Amino acid sequence: LAEAVEPPLSPQDAAARDRVWDRAVKANPALFDGPVVACGELERAGPGVLRLSWVRVTYRHYALRRVPGATALPSLFVNVVQPTDDGRVLAARMSPSTAAPGRWQLPGGSVEPPQDGAVLDEAALAGQAARELAEELGVATAAEDLELWVVTRGENGSVGLTYLAPALPEVTLRAHFSAAAAAERSQGHDPELDTIVLLGSPDELAGLDGPHADYLKPIVCRFFEQG
Repeated sequence: LAEAVEPPLSPQDAAARDRVWDRAVKANPALFDGPVVACGELERAGPGVLRLSWVRVTYRHYALRRVPGATALPSLFVNVVQPTDDGRVLAARMSPSTAAPGRWQLPGGSVEPPQDGAVLDEAALAGQAARELAEELGVATAAEDLELWVVTRGENGSVGLTYLAPALPEVTLRAHFSAAAAAERSQGHDPELDTIVLLGSPDELAGLDGPHADYLKPIVCRFFEQG
């Protein structure tokens, strides 16, 4: 992992980006222009080794995808495969107030840049994956107990780092998720995820109404093939 500089942007593209972003915020006031990490370059450096350069941007940067002729860097995110102790795997649906309302995906989110002199390394990425699991599902899993399991390349070139979590009983997962959602609502916030399901096979994905994250089916298929 190595930090790189954001490519220069013309004044015209910057103005168009800002117009697109402002329209998006008016349509969904829950959007915020927080700091995130984009992927600069990704290449295989050897067997089992990937070299990734990353760039500090904000969510506004991805409005460039809707600017004709402009180029947006691919997004970088972490997510977690959360199995149950009886061999199923969890999928979750995004709440209506999010940037991807109704989308089925794995628990996870965008990578955030390091602060206060910290570095973005493999341990930091696992820590961010563990934090997403705690925030969205209420499941406290130590970062060192998460295994970097697969790297995906998807829509708009996005790069996903998928971690495998230790298996938990269904009753535990549902109890933690209900408690986390209730805690968010008690503070006047909508939970990022509005429901979860436990899949017993890839065929069950067809029964999930609404859009699916592009990585969801390949990862679920991989889970059951290797399980």
